[in-house]
Amino acid sequence: MADEAGDGAQAPLAPGALLDIECGALRVSVAPSAGGRIAQIVYADDAQLVGPDDGHPQTIAWGCYPMLPWAGRVRNGRFRFDGRAHRLAPNLGPHAIHGVGFAMPWQVELHTADCIVLSLQLPRDARWPFGGIARQTIRAMPRCLRLTLGLQADDQAMPAVIGWHPWFRKPDRIEFAPAAVYPRDAEGIATRPLAPPPPPPWDDCFTGADGAVLHRDGQRVTLTSDCSHWVVFDETAHATCVEPQSGPPDAFNLEPSRLDAGQAITHWFEMTWRR
Repeated sequence: MADEAGDGAQAPLAPGALLDIECGALRVSVAPSAGGRIAQIVYADDAQLVGPDDGHPQTIAWGCYPMLPWAGRVRNGRFRFDGRAHRLAPNLGPHAIHGVGFAMPWQVELHTADCIVLSLQLPRDARWPFGGIARQTIRAMPRCLRLTLGLQADDQAMPAVIGWHPWFRKPDRIEFAPAAVYPRDAEGIATRPLAPPPPPPWDDCFTGADGAVLHRDGQRVTLTSDCSHWVVFDETAHATCVEPQSGPPDAFNLEPSRLDAGQAITHWFEMTWRR
């Protein structure tokens, strides 16, 4: 599940015009044109994320972006839904990774001093045949950033997994205590049955975790979510990714999910800072 850009990785996206929100010591810059992602989070004058100018400019390797309508890899971009075979365009080797939303411009619906609301009409073409509309809210509060992400089906049913992919600057240590892991096969893709968690470093999907705590330079950020799955990628020296998701990587094949026409899925993700 390694997330560094590989063969077939998409071209870098410039962050474009940044929209800022803030509350107290928390400042957040959002790049709607660069996949609706958070370009940077600054708390108490300390930058939290790997940014586009930090030497890792690949589209999938900076900021904090929404993953939808799938999260992680879909093996070889192939899956079946309602009896039909589908093939998604590969963007990491032979696999399709992290959905389409992180590589598309989002529309700004609301921008206030402490809140941004964005929306995205998903394609109905070779990139993703089902359509759908996504909305996200990014809200700054004292010592807390709350993210809400939703996806609604259009006039036809579709599979759906959503989540977030934050690239945190490397912490000094991480507290994370999951109950089980999806073992990875030779292609690095999650499989079943679940197994006991291995020791770090990780590039894995876990269940049974209440969240995580990152410690860096005297700060601690507590990550919580109502998502059922967490992917942790901490194999690089410059960053650690802690990714809440509504399902595992390759969920369309491994644990199929479904939104009927007009049905929606919504989840939240919070980051809370303490010294």
